Amino acid sequence: MPRKLISAIKEQSHPLNDQSLDKLMDAIGNAQIVMIGEASHGTSEFYTIRAELSKRLINEKGFSVIAVEGDWPSVQAINQYVKGYVEETQSAKDLLIKAFHRWPTWMWANEEIADFTEWLKEKNNSLDKKVGFYGIDLYSLYESIDEVLKFLSNNSKYKVDLEHAKKAFTCFEPYNRMPEHYAFSTAHFTDECIREVSSLLKSLRNHEEHFPDRHEEDLNVIMNALVAKNAEAYYREMMQDALSWNTRDLHMVEAINEIIKYHARDTKMIIWEHNTHIGDASETDMKDEKMINVGQILREQYGKDNTFAIGFGTYEGTVIAADKWGEPLKVIDVPPSKLSTWEGQLHAAGEEDKVLIFTDENREMFNDWIGHRAIGVVYQPQFEAYGNYVPSRVGSRYDAFIFINSTKALSPLKE
Repeated sequence: MPRKLISAIKEQSHPLNDQSLDKLMDAIGNAQIVMIGEASHGTSEFYTIRAELSKRLINEKGFSVIAVEGDWPSVQAINQYVKGYVEETQSAKDLLIKAFHRWPTWMWANEEIADFTEWLKEKNNSLDKKVGFYGIDLYSLYESIDEVLKFLSNNSKYKVDLEHAKKAFTCFEPYNRMPEHYAFSTAHFTDECIREVSSLLKSLRNHEEHFPDRHEEDLNVIMNALVAKNAEAYYREMMQDALSWNTRDLHMVEAINEIIKYHARDTKMIIWEHNTHIGDASETDMKDEKMINVGQILREQYGKDNTFAIGFGTYEGTVIAADKWGEPLKVIDVPPSKLSTWEGQLHAAGEEDKVLIFTDENREMFNDWIGHRAIGVVYQPQFEAYGNYVPSRVGSRYDAFIFINSTKALSPLKE
């Protein structure tokens, strides 16, 4: 297999440059949803190239929404900034430091995101239909509860929904705003919480046509209620990996569909998430654990011809991550991949950065099972052979792949 795969990579790959990105744009065609991955949450090149691809999709193909692996309330600060919904009293850097204060802060509070945020704000100044930037993750349980209560409290005509919300959210009061405490206590819980929050969300949706649409307040309250409903289920299930994983990715798909419905059914969306979310899970060993993900579900919902997934990878370099959950960030060395891995094969085929585009004609050339590196916010390279490689059929997991042979850590913002 190694020699065969190396030969296929040499034959089918293109050097990473403007010409290969032109080919990538051609391959994307008229797809409505383009999912752009990353092999870590702390690599500069993944962020900067993803940003450049997004700029081209906005400029050349009319994409008008970016949905990212971030929490709705925090990312709303970016959306409001780039759309001019807030007074310009701060820079993007100051905004990011203030908005992303919960670990892992570096995922979004970094120089690379600050640069793109400023670009998008300037771009929106020239557009009638401004490009939105939204968070679709569900870790912001209490922040989202606060946002729903704030909106309803500030609009007295929604008194019935406010009382409903107060009742629904009393489930979470005993846990001192620490959802992990909620997770460990659910053995003693009934389904009352999920019923109450689901009922609240239904009521809000029934009334949403009456909510003010200034600065997207109507979308904001619905999305925060959605986060609360799905976060409740997620934290109850977080001790069961596959089940909680699926709840999280199903939430992200539900959020994506809510945003598209809000803007228009034909809205063209860019999605920024880790490879493990946007690369079709059915083409990995995740399926053996009955795990699904965003990429798989969107392909099923919108069709393979209407979605396009781009994966990223690196052979070696440095990355921002932490040794353990909640610990301070650090620059960590990423060791060279073994020859038997996808990244090792890409390196062996030539050390230049490269782009692969998978089509019906060549996918099978890249569909032998092989380990594909994935680095999260916690990374211990000394153990990566035991848990950082996801067995995959790469040619079918993605529609294209960008390989950076040697990468460097991104640049977190300092307060």
